Amino acid sequence: REASAGPGRRVDMGVAEGDEVSPFYDPMLGKLIAWGDNREEARLRLLAMLNETCIGGVKTNLAFLRRVLAHPAFADAELDTGFIPRHEAQLLPPPSELPAEFWQLAGDAFVQSEPLRRKHEDFHSLWASTSGWRAGLPTEIDLHLACDGVTQKVRACGVARLQGETLLCSSPRDAEVQPDALQRRLHAIRQDDTLYLEWQGELHAVSQLDPIAEVEASHSHHCGLIAPMNGSIVRVLVDAGQQVEAGTALVVLEAMKMEHSIRAPHAGVVKALYCSEGEMVGEGAMLVELEEA
Repeated sequence: REASAGPGRRVDMGVAEGDEVSPFYDPMLGKLIAWGDNREEARLRLLAMLNETCIGGVKTNLAFLRRVLAHPAFADAELDTGFIPRHEAQLLPPPSELPAEFWQLAGDAFVQSEPLRRKHEDFHSLWASTSGWRAGLPTEIDLHLACDGVTQKVRACGVARLQGETLLCSSPRDAEVQPDALQRRLHAIRQDDTLYLEWQGELHAVSQLDPIAEVEASHSHHCGLIAPMNGSIVRVLVDAGQQVEAGTALVVLEAMKMEHSIRAPHAGVVKALYCSEGEMVGEGAMLVELEEA
């Protein structure tokens, strides 16, 4: 999202969404230019342009540039070649773990940005809504989210409101203070299945995980198939040494009064069986070892 142009503001952007960038060019994606009647006016305009600019999916120096322009020493023009090393603690803080507040805001924004599931002509039906509405109870939706290689289970309960691409979150510390007085505005941009959420000046890509799908994906990685949950083996449909095609049902597991078919993720040979009919197994227990053809 580019900063808007205007008096004393210019944006020279070299790429747009959908462009393919090869590794044989300068890494500069764009240039923000500001000017004014004096240095302070130009500095504030440039800082405002940086705050309006959002780039997700690639690493940028936007947050570093904001910290430089907002630093009191820069504002006072106390500049020399030792400026960055002298103020390194403020300009280049070490990375830290994303706090619980970030995950809570990400969960709320993810739920609120979900498209409606309209399967009939009643566009206002609650069955088409993804808001998690319940009669007489507060909205609560559990999500498994991933960001920067970290996964987190979040219970979205609507503490923040998404309006367009702005996430509004209020946290008043004093009952006499109006919530709007302490309201923060964060960029929250949804692109397909990825949410880009602003935190401390940077956009973080947040995606939703399916725990069952993650377990199934790990089956082929380990050349084996494991139980996705606690249950009992009701049928073993193959024998050791048998050749199977991708999608072949190997074992049927009964759990939560439902039958779950454990299927071959690829064609191969059943190398070993580690379960038998009637046996109780725990989540993560190895059931079948499948050797890829």
